[in-house]
Amino acid sequence: MPQPLKDAISVCKAIIRNGYEAYIINSPLQKKALIDSNQEKEIDICTDISWESLEKIFPNVSPPLAKYSFAHLKEGETIFHFYNADTLDASYPEAALARLTPRLLKKLEARGELSLNLACPYIPRSKDAFDGFETLDSGQIAFKGIADETLKRDYLLAVRALRFSANYQMPIETNTWLAIVRAARRVVDYVSVVDIMDEWRKVEAENMWQFVQLLFDSMILHGLIPELAALSRVKHIKNPEEGEETVFEHTIEVMKRYPEELPYDWYGTLACLFHDVGKLYTAEEVDGQLTFYQHHQIGAKVTRKILRRLGFPSEDIDLICHLVKHHMRFHFMLTDKGIRRFKGLDEYPRLIEMVRADLKARNGSYREFNHNLKMLERAEISEELLEPLLNGHQIMEYTGIKPGPLVGVIRDELLQAQIRGDVNNLEEAVEFVRSYATKEKLS
Repeated sequence: MPQPLKDAISVCKAIIRNGYEAYIINSPLQKKALIDSNQEKEIDICTDISWESLEKIFPNVSPPLAKYSFAHLKEGETIFHFYNADTLDASYPEAALARLTPRLLKKLEARGELSLNLACPYIPRSKDAFDGFETLDSGQIAFKGIADETLKRDYLLAVRALRFSANYQMPIETNTWLAIVRAARRVVDYVSVVDIMDEWRKVEAENMWQFVQLLFDSMILHGLIPELAALSRVKHIKNPEEGEETVFEHTIEVMKRYPEELPYDWYGTLACLFHDVGKLYTAEEVDGQLTFYQHHQIGAKVTRKILRRLGFPSEDIDLICHLVKHHMRFHFMLTDKGIRRFKGLDEYPRLIEMVRADLKARNGSYREFNHNLKMLERAEISEELLEPLLNGHQIMEYTGIKPGPLVGVIRDELLQAQIRGDVNNLEEAVEFVRSYATKEKLS
């Protein structure tokens, strides 16, 4: 074995003993290069050590001389070039081992041994958010080089491409898109949930619907959250005029509409993503029509299971599940007591906007919604003032009028007088209804 290789092994062992990884890149090729040339005394080493730690082991380490390396060390007549190792969990296993560097690539070219399968090898280099992507000047999101080979180096790039497309409102280049679709299963297999959710959290609330749609279209969602992807096979009635739509289509539309009233609300938008997930588990055909009774209650339980799987902190899980569980409350016409119970719920403004977004998505009727908004105004009034001091029978007894619409009119006027503070006790209430009845008789 040539002496430079023996020295390189010693360098690697010194790094390993300090708790880092290190290996000689393609030692057979480097051995051939050393044997073929008496002048050749350069060795390429791949390691996960940082510059600062390397300098502590080898104080005479210097800035890089070779392309993509991060440092070099000269010991006697031999120069050791250091390259960053692939430490990503999401890279393709067989492509994670560094087999070539630009210097070794030139050696292969000179020897005429560059085979087609080495045309796009993994070459260790520093990482940044846009590493592996073409510049955005082209107006689309595209991987550099051969899209499939670039994606093999880090399958997290697939999720990042979807994030870029949603946030920057830019299409994904065709070959890049095809590479993502082909690798969808590997993305779920190799990329950690923590890394996927780290990308997801960088998606703006207003663009989350596009991100989720891209996850679905690329088939990544099917492996990541199959419960949501399955909603594309469940249908419900959008409205009587427009007929059926899939629950997934409705979900995307609700996510799109929600930030119109509450912009930047990432958690509220995420709750919209899960608000109908329970329909998958509660769907039942009755007399030729699908029903989804208690889908909000079941959906909250399913959402909790999914969010735990995705690694959400407990406080975030509680918030989102709370919104899913109660998202139907404001859909129904509420009484005074009902609206007060609703207002007592945590995050009730978000629940209101989830219903508004749902109605927008369906082109639905706002009758119950508007009624409840008016009732919310009355919720500011003390409960004692929500019922008149005299009921209908008492009004007829004190005024002498017969049953009819006038009784209801007087009752409503009495309640308004109480709210204004014009009537404060039973004696004043009797006086008010008698005076009002007399005025009506004279008119």
